[in-house]
Order: sequence, then C-alpha cells, then structure tokens
Amino acid sequence: MTREFRLPDLGEGISEGEILKVLVHEGDTVSEDQLLFEVETDKAAIEIPSPYAGRIGRIHVEAGQTVPVGAVLVTFDGDAGEPGEAAAEIATTAPPAMPAGEEEAPGVAPATPATRRRARELGVDLRSVAGTGPGGRVTDSDVEAAGQQAQERPPAAASRPARGPLVTPPEVAGGATLPPLPDFSQWGPVERVALSSVRRRIAEHMTQAYALIPHVSHFDRADITELEAFRHQHRAEGKEHDAQLSLTTFVLKAAVAALKRHPRFNASLDHASGELVLKHYYHLGVAVDTERGLIVPVLRDVDRKSVWELAAELGQLAERTRSGKVSLEELRGGTFTVTNIGSLGGTGMVPIINYPEVAILGLARARQEPVVRDGAIVPRLILPLSLTFDHRIADGADAARFIGDLVRDLEDPDRLLLDA
Repeated sequence: MTREFRLPDLGEGISEGEILKVLVHEGDTVSEDQLLFEVETDKAAIEIPSPYAGRIGRIHVEAGQTVPVGAVLVTFDGDAGEPGEAAAEIATTAPPAMPAGEEEAPGVAPATPATRRRARELGVDLRSVAGTGPGGRVTDSDVEAAGQQAQERPPAAASRPARGPLVTPPEVAGGATLPPLPDFSQWGPVERVALSSVRRRIAEHMTQAYALIPHVSHFDRADITELEAFRHQHRAEGKEHDAQLSLTTFVLKAAVAALKRHPRFNASLDHASGELVLKHYYHLGVAVDTERGLIVPVLRDVDRKSVWELAAELGQLAERTRSGKVSLEELRGGTFTVTNIGSLGGTGMVPIINYPEVAILGLARARQEPVVRDGAIVPRLILPLSLTFDHRIADGADAARFIGDLVRDLEDPDRLLLDA
C-alpha cells in the first residue's frame, strides 16, 4: 500500500510554493517529523516535515519547481504509519535556504512540531532559543523558559502583523542569506510596524537597483538667476494655459536636450546580450513625494511638448499621483528620472537609479550665494545638481559633459528654448 503526501494548506491565502531544497532521496527511510523539503512562499521560507515514518518510493517534485497547494510531493511505499502532528505542524521560522552545496542555513532550529506549536503560542522565535536536547534540539522546557524571560521584559508597543520577508531577486542576493536580527527587546521596549505595500515595493526595487548597478555620482551647480527671472516674468501667462511654470518643467526640457546629445544616458543595459538598448523616445519620470512613499509617474514624449504643455501635464500628473489616482500605465516606460528635493531643503543628494534606467538627475534647493562676476561679488541663485549613473555604460568624463550641457542650458533660457 502506498501513501501520497501533498503540499498542505500553508495558510494566509498562500496558494503555491517554490521548492527550494529536497532534503531526502527516493529509497530513503524516514522518521515521522523528519524534514523533507524547504519551500518558499511569497511570505516565508517553510520547512515541510514528514507526516509518516516509512520508505520513500517516489519524489514528485524537484528544486526550483513551483507547485500549488494540494500537489503530490512524495509517495511512501509499504506500511507508512498514520499521519502524526507533522501533517498539521508546518514550521514557518526557517530563513531562506543557503546556496546549493552549503550547510543548513544558520538559525534553523531543530524541534518537534509540538514544540514549534508551543513556541508560536508563546510568541517565541525558535532561532533565538539555545536547544538543550540531543544534537541541540529545542525542547518544550527551552521554549517555556524563553517565554518566561520574554514576559519579564518591559512590554513592547503593539504592532501590526508582519507581511513576510521582502523579496530579494536571486541575482541580487547571489544566494546569500541575511543573518537573523538579535532580539532588540532585551535592551528595551521596541515596536514593530509593518511596511505598507507601496513601501515594500519601493524597498525591493531600491535593493535590486543598488545591488545590480555600480552607482557613480557627478556634482555640479547651475546659476539659474536669469532662468528664475524668466520664469517669474511669464508666470501670469500660466492662467491661460492652466499651468504653473515650475523650475522642474525647465529642468525636464534641459534634460531632454542633454539626452539627445548623450544618448547612452537614455538607455538600458541588456546584461544577458551585452548590448546597450538606446531609446529614441524621451519618457521622463518625475519623483513625487506622497503619503504612501516616493512614486515616479512618467511624462511621455517630453521632447515633443511645449513648455506650457509640459507644465500643465506635470501638475496634473503629480496631483493624480498624490491622490492615489495615477494609473499603472503612467508608472511604466520611463527612460530617465528627475528627482527634486529642493522644496524640503538640502545642499545635494545621491539618488538611486530607477532600474532598468541607467541615470537619474537629482536637484537640491536653489539658494542665493555670493559669486564673482566680472571682478565683483554679486548675489546669484545657485542650483545644486547631481547626475548618478551606471558606471558600466559611462565614465565620469561622459557624465561631466552631460551635466555641463545641461547647466549651460539652464543658465541661458533663450538657448534652452531654442534647444527644446
């Protein structure tokens, strides 16, 4: 008689899991509670123990395969025992698996399903418990002692439920695992606040971008005294166009002019083919500060729009983004990003590139500064700029030329409008 063991219901709306490791082989004799698989869901890495004691006849899955809940994982031959607690007790405390060929990931606590259940009831993290049983196994007594110690500490503030680990792409992590955090509550009260969905996505995207791209930043300053005078001179006309003539509008126009002269900054690197994908369109992202986090909507075909058209569209798009009404399509397809922290202050910034783009322009606050002009010290409005770029596709000299052209356009409004 054979028995099938299927991927059990993992709870919390999880419908499938990826097999990270197969820990046994066909023909192995296993005991009840012995670990069979390491499975990763979108919420956690999970150890799957055997519900039976017996001989494994066939393994139906392999590492790297994604299987739905209810799929057959393994078939037992002969007189496999009745299912024990392991059939219902799935350990969710395991960290992600180590790279192939390495030992078991540090922090995986050997314990019976009943002990794991008691740990969950007491809110005890098994990875922080030193086992006193055979081979370092965590016993019920170890869990009870840890639970008692936790009760004696100052209570931590209430927190929202955790949403599971952040997704780190395999090519970013390189198979490495993060070490578990210490128990911070041993030093004083703590609070855990779950990341919002938007903040989680930002965190994952920034981790990917920073890990994949070798970032380099070039800094410069633009004298925008004449540009600011030009902007104020034509501000009243904005009512006719239902638009506010902001500094960002002119920066977008200057950025497009510079991108046309230096096309490799309006590109993406195809690492697999070793090719630089040069884009002959100019869809510029503009970072918008919202209550939910920094969101980057995209302005299409910036090179084809007048300053007034661009100013009106920028204002409308920013408002939709802040109110949560921006569409998913409006967040896609950018070729280059501009981020402006100037309204909040700051003397400079080193932004992270919005992958898969290869460069991002950062603006800080423009300030009146003393400048020597024609032998005299005069007050001028100076705008700090930074170009952060992918060092795989360009060098410092390329960045200096790009931002030099951009500065010249910003310092000469007539030239800027002619270039645009």
